[in-house]
Amino acid sequence: MHSSAVFLIEFGAVILGLGLLGRLAGRFQFSPIPLYLLAGLAFGEGGLLPLGASEEFVATGAEIGVILLLLMLGLEYTASDLVSNLKTQYPAGAVDAVLNALPGAVMALLLGWGPVAAVVLAGVTWISSSGVIAKVLGDLGRLGNRETPVILSILVLEDLAMAVYLPIVTALLAGAGLAAGSVTLAIALGVAGLVLFLAVRYGRVISRIVSSDDPEKLLLVVLGLTLLVAGIAQQLQVSAAVGAFLVGIALSGEVAEGTHLLLSPLRDLFAAVFFVFFGLHTDPASIPPVLLPAMTLAVITAGTKIATGYWAARRAGISSRGRWRAGGTLVARGEFSIVIAGLAVTAGIEPSLGPLATAYVLILVVLGPLTARYTEPVAGLVAARLAARRKSAGAVSAAGDSLPEGPHETVDDPDAVGRRP
Repeated sequence: MHSSAVFLIEFGAVILGLGLLGRLAGRFQFSPIPLYLLAGLAFGEGGLLPLGASEEFVATGAEIGVILLLLMLGLEYTASDLVSNLKTQYPAGAVDAVLNALPGAVMALLLGWGPVAAVVLAGVTWISSSGVIAKVLGDLGRLGNRETPVILSILVLEDLAMAVYLPIVTALLAGAGLAAGSVTLAIALGVAGLVLFLAVRYGRVISRIVSSDDPEKLLLVVLGLTLLVAGIAQQLQVSAAVGAFLVGIALSGEVAEGTHLLLSPLRDLFAAVFFVFFGLHTDPASIPPVLLPAMTLAVITAGTKIATGYWAARRAGISSRGRWRAGGTLVARGEFSIVIAGLAVTAGIEPSLGPLATAYVLILVVLGPLTARYTEPVAGLVAARLAARRKSAGAVSAAGDSLPEGPHETVDDPDAVGRRP
């Protein structure tokens, strides 16, 4: 009875604290993820008030949180959208992977963590936060901008890449050999391909079977199906998260909309618990030693994400201002980076990887909304100053001698900002 009371007190205090932190973040219009991570650090080992009785329940809630995050992400896309994005935007996805995964892999190797940790840290630095970016686009009123489809296409391709990446990481962390790892990957690709095929061909039939006018029945069927598929996927050593993501893709139309409405509060609750759980397993004292590598990675990969968005938007024919906005918006990292790092922390491959990922996400989840808002104005200001200097230097040259003036860029042309000759 006493332990039950302690559990209720502890878990109730955690949920209440998360709610207050969420309200605080909403008041200042930034993502609550860094506050949830800090709360986890405060309640974990080495923190101010370590949890005891409720930690096991928090661990289960965290696993459900990951599943719901991926399910809701899958509900955002239809199978036809995914196929269309694969066909038209794959070059942008390839550039995104190379520019943003490589710095993480190189940093892990420089720190002497080995190839498995390099693959994990590559994923941490590669994937942008769909949740944070979607909120930022809404807050800034940019959902109707011409560059927004480019941003969303990159996010879709990253989410698709996770269906392949997560099984690979799971096999590597489990210590599977080449043969076992190849089987795991083949199963993952086969399941993903089968689900996409069924979703494209029979999506309406599947949705009709799941559909119900009673919200209670719809909630139970979809949640039960998601947990069942996630468990089977994990049993096959594919990934519970990938299983949930594929269930989300298979559902469409009114079922997807109704499910999104019903499960959003549950997702928000358990996702918050997941971020707290990740913080629980990170000793605050372990962060200062990795703060310099985390800050270095944050600066480098903020720049590579801006370059990715700029290149992809330029390829799509977006004006220069839109290119800078696209790049700045993609900077934020969040839920996926923590999911990937959480797999490594659970496997215990490198003690410092969790703290580095925590510090890295904390930096970029705060920096991301700022770069989304200010990258384009700052780029415009820098371009204007450079143009003014060129104009001034040209005037001085013309006054000093009679050499003919060479061609120069038109300052008033907005597309000239950042354009290479």
